[in-house]
Amino acid sequence: MVTCLLVDDDPDDHEIFEIALHDLDEGHSCHVVSTGLDAISLLEEERSFTPEFIFIDVNMPYISGFDCLRQVKKIQRLDTVPVIMYSTSAAQKDISEARHLGASHYFVKPIRMSLLSETLARLLHKESLPFVIP
Repeated sequence: MVTCLLVDDDPDDHEIFEIALHDLDEGHSCHVVSTGLDAISLLEEERSFTPEFIFIDVNMPYISGFDCLRQVKKIQRLDTVPVIMYSTSAAQKDISEARHLGASHYFVKPIRMSLLSETLARLLHKESLPFVIP
């Protein structure tokens, strides 16, 4: 069983991600928060909560996904947790920023559920993947 944290302000994306994750294994769990501020609060206040993977949307209100990533990287117990930027943007500047800030991968949100499920399976099984996952 795997526990993920999804940081994304779009309720439809929450649902799609959770369906894809549970299709892989019903035992997988996903904690969802809608803002980077909520993610940082959760991770700083709930010290017993250490997800195996963190997925952060780039474009969110209050603080950007990149600002959230910066804050996550400051939390020592999360040093080994892969942080995947998860966005509709495939802009090179966003990809470069994610790499510079220490993201493990940059995952462009797929338009088909099957691609999301396939990529999640590969990530969760820690297969070697390129930095940018189309």
